[in-house]
Amino acid sequence: MIQDDTIRKHLLASLKGRNAHISFEETIKDFPDDYYNKKISGIQYSCWDLLEHLRLTQWDILDFILNSEYQSKTWPDSYWPNDKGNAEKWKRSVKDFLKDRKELEAMVEDNAIDLYDPIPHALDYTIFREIILVIDHNSYHTGQLLMLRRALGIWAVQ
Repeated sequence: MIQDDTIRKHLLASLKGRNAHISFEETIKDFPDDYYNKKISGIQYSCWDLLEHLRLTQWDILDFILNSEYQSKTWPDSYWPNDKGNAEKWKRSVKDFLKDRKELEAMVEDNAIDLYDPIPHALDYTIFREIILVIDHNSYHTGQLLMLRRALGIWAVQ
């Protein structure tokens, strides 16, 4: 169906941060090691906090879609890191974020999956709704991460 293909194409582009938003990959590119945990007065989060929040939340939504035994997490503790970042943790978090996003992209690309069918263990929800939620959440916090980089002086305005 052409309409379904068009929607899937737009969902994929949005998941990857194309169109009106900067991509996750562009935002984290060449991130300097000395800035993972730096904060600015009046801003509650570090870049590490935002990156790990992006990863944890996206993983939770993926788990919600796939896991019939899904258990709701505790807000906010389960969605924000409780540790400091470093180069190893940063790389692992980026890798895991991209892996989970790729799994969400695969769902969107799979025409055998009806994005509008209720999720079997959560009948009030659809994969379409969850993908939109991921897009919305990721674009919001990716923008925050970019603005924090600018405020820290580690992003040249392009």
